[in-house]
Amino acid sequence: MKTLQTLTAAFLIVFSMSAFAANEPSSKRAGMNHAVLTYIDAFTQGDTRGLPAILDENVKFSSTKADKVVSYNRSQIVQSLKQLQNIKQNCETSYSVMEYNSAQALVKVNMIYQDFTKVNYVLMENTSEGWKIKSVTSTYN
Repeated sequence: MKTLQTLTAAFLIVFSMSAFAANEPSSKRAGMNHAVLTYIDAFTQGDTRGLPAILDENVKFSSTKADKVVSYNRSQIVQSLKQLQNIKQNCETSYSVMEYNSAQALVKVNMIYQDFTKVNYVLMENTSEGWKIKSVTSTYN
């Protein structure tokens, strides 16, 4: 009887530890800050290596040009950035988290150039594969 109690206790300990490990986001999945910094590095430093991993399959990039909104999909953005790989932008960059909960976040990324500022509103979602960018809307000031 004592052996059965010991085995049951050992099983419960192992089972509960494995349940916690399955929900551990930091070691196996991309965290939100990692995804934001990967996005910034791709667009400002030309470091596109990690970009595809943080973009949702259906990500949409929108930008205002004159009186029109121009949209791009995932493959168009990845292709465009590959052509600009390792080219550094002459800008100062900062970001702030505007809204955050465990499921999604809205991050404002400022790219400050000499004569203008590009403001990117990055909507992110926490998925089973880590934080993914769902959409980016860019404006210019």
